[in-house]
Amino acid sequence: MVFARTKKSRVAAPLPLPQPADSFAFGPGASAMMLDMLPVPAAIIELQEHGFVFDAVNRPFRLAGLGTVAGESPLIRLLGPRLRRFIESSEIQCEISWQFGDEVDARHFRVMLAKRADRRAFPRCMVTLVDHTSELRTEYSLRREMATDSLTGLPNRAGFSDALEHAITTENARDFAVLVVNLDRFSRVNACMGGLAGDELLITVARRLKGALRSRDTLARMGGDEFGVLLTLDEGPGDALHVAKRIQAALANPFRLSDFEIRVDCSIGIALGADNDGDPEDLVRNAQFAVKRAKKSGRTEMYQTHTFDIAREQFGIETELRRAIENGQMTLCYQPICDLATGKITSFEALARWTTEDGVRLSPNDFIPVAEESGLIIPLGRWAMEEAAQTIAAWDRASGGDCDIKVAVNLSAIQLQRDHIPAMVRGALERHGVDGKRLTLELTESAIVTDPDRIAQTMHALKDMGATLAMDDFGTGYSNLAYLQKLPIDLLKIDRSFVSGMLADRDKIAIVRAILSLAQALGMQTTAEGIETNELAQTLAALGCTYGQGFLYSRALERDEAWTLLGEPKA
Repeated sequence: MVFARTKKSRVAAPLPLPQPADSFAFGPGASAMMLDMLPVPAAIIELQEHGFVFDAVNRPFRLAGLGTVAGESPLIRLLGPRLRRFIESSEIQCEISWQFGDEVDARHFRVMLAKRADRRAFPRCMVTLVDHTSELRTEYSLRREMATDSLTGLPNRAGFSDALEHAITTENARDFAVLVVNLDRFSRVNACMGGLAGDELLITVARRLKGALRSRDTLARMGGDEFGVLLTLDEGPGDALHVAKRIQAALANPFRLSDFEIRVDCSIGIALGADNDGDPEDLVRNAQFAVKRAKKSGRTEMYQTHTFDIAREQFGIETELRRAIENGQMTLCYQPICDLATGKITSFEALARWTTEDGVRLSPNDFIPVAEESGLIIPLGRWAMEEAAQTIAAWDRASGGDCDIKVAVNLSAIQLQRDHIPAMVRGALERHGVDGKRLTLELTESAIVTDPDRIAQTMHALKDMGATLAMDDFGTGYSNLAYLQKLPIDLLKIDRSFVSGMLADRDKIAIVRAILSLAQALGMQTTAEGIETNELAQTLAALGCTYGQGFLYSRALERDEAWTLLGEPKA
């Protein structure tokens, strides 16, 4: 009969536990019998005037160490105020999460409270507890495994993000910083010594980094050869720089791998919590951005908001530039190069110009570095070569034959490294029926120094086509006289930094005179850039310079304007 009443009045609940009867209007013996049917700890408690009293408890409740006397029960001691509020409230049932014991051997319970009004003098409720300690420990173990780097035992990227998010939500943002440490030359270790040696190096690096940090700082392996540090700041940003020095000192001693001693340097980028708007991932990205700058500068870099803004602007330029190249929105302008002895135009230098869709005219100094960094310099260079060949063909048609004017096209160092230049140039010449002797190809000193053997092969192939080869911006790079002697260079272009203001600077005159003497000794012609006055042009001519280029003669012009400058009918 009792069981029928209990089953009939069951109340739906998320826990798979029997719910209390319509009322507890049965004796203590019946209460105890009902509770003993439950496989989980359960008790019926009564709130009397002097406090709580157990009306009944079952065997699992006693075995769980929850007591048999209300005054001595940890359940009543720790949850008494919550139980009282529930009994005195209008709630019918509720669920409570409860941790019982210390952190080491803590047990976790879901506590279900249920009550119904009855005719008893004192209110009562039924308490059932489900132990889900094992479930939580398994979940914690899986979470920890997912957040741990299997090689080093450090937190991985996910674990680092969790720690960082906790720091952002619980600490003052100004009190912490993120350091990203990227190992230099690690890929060479993997390539030369194998993956096992690389793993061994990472483990050793992790140990050294850990030793360089304080106990309260968090070290993580972000992936590959990149480590992250969540750093507590006691005395402001200076703490981060100090720790960075300690990290570099820890890695200064060579690492022993097999029979080799390997020195591993690192690049460090720092992002301050004070510069973050609350997103942990943004803080990591800021530090990674600073690392990229550190690799270029060779020193520890701290993230600066304005630098990031510049980078975002460059990404925007890259996107628009790619679209402009694909849609044919770029233009070539042509600046004349004149014979200093006669003043006659002998050639034009082709210079890329770009006006964005918004009507903004960007200087090559703005978009050429972006093109080189992004790799867009290759399609841009191919386009420039095609346009230059097309222009020569158009001018020849307009003159009724060979107009005897050359066009100079710049070849980027990156383009020389990654593109097949001879095939590209030959293709452009053949498509437009232009002879190679009508081209002057300008290379920078840095391009030659990067890979002299490969560049030499490229230059000889271009010479075989009849092209003139010029070294651009001579004197500003890494000039090696051996290169000048061995490579088939026809012309040296003297950088405008030596030409501008030359007449008032004895040192500049001496440098220009030395370059001219060197070119003469090697049988090369010369072009001076940045000529703006007749006096300067006459002086350079007297010193033996062959050609001149600058605003004295003309700015860079559109194709038709350049043709008109020659005194010929429009193309």
